[in-house]
Amino acid sequence: MGGTPGAARILTVRRRVIGTLARTAAESQPGVLRVGRGGAAFWAWLAGPAVTARIRGDRVHVRLFVVARGNEPLGTLARRVRQSIAETIERQLGLELGEVTVLIDGVGG
Repeated sequence: MGGTPGAARILTVRRRVIGTLARTAAESQPGVLRVGRGGAAFWAWLAGPAVTARIRGDRVHVRLFVVARGNEPLGTLARRVRQSIAETIERQLGLELGEVTVLIDGVGG
């Protein structure tokens, strides 16, 4: 790798990349049927994206909607999803996480 020794390196990441990493981290958790909204497809289209990422100051804030599998303890699932997203964002991007809001928007089969 070239460059000047000791020179600052800057990583620029688009919000959609952060959103994709958050989606992948959430979908990797047992009990997540899908990242998205529950109910009719037209509602999802009207309601906006299932994953949003914002950067405020030096912290990343993620909000995502999840449809859980049936018989899954929802509090535990939301905690695992939050933890997975935090670890992924911090490990892969080196960014600090401000908050992760997980909204269980449905339960499926």
